[in-house]
Amino acid sequence: MKKFLILIIFAAFTATGFAQQAKTQAVKANGPVLTFEKNTHDFGDIFQGDKVEQVFKFTNTGNEPLIISNIQVTCGCTAPEWPRNPIPPGGKGEIKIAFNSAGKMGRQNKTVTVISNAVNEGNTISFVTTILDKKPQ
Repeated sequence: MKKFLILIIFAAFTATGFAQQAKTQAVKANGPVLTFEKNTHDFGDIFQGDKVEQVFKFTNTGNEPLIISNIQVTCGCTAPEWPRNPIPPGGKGEIKIAFNSAGKMGRQNKTVTVISNAVNEGNTISFVTTILDKKPQ
């Protein structure tokens, strides 16, 4: 009887723990969610001094307005443009990344971090390219 009572108490605590975990996950899903159509791009081979751009499209798949407050880049060779106004739930937006290859050589792998009020993690976009010697004249 004692073993049965301990088993019942253990089962009750386990069920309560799972219920709390599910509730916490549901709360995390509340708020703005930044969802990219694609978050990587390969420019392929470019020549030193070339300037290239890529537009990364996204949607706010959450239930509150998304506010992008900043975009952090890894060097001055990368310049971002992003919407300054809040993106409503279901709304779409674009982040344009411009890369200037002047003074660079070889394989480049750049990561751009999006700082926002989104509740989901891992809001980064990235691109790669291989920079060749200057174009022959």
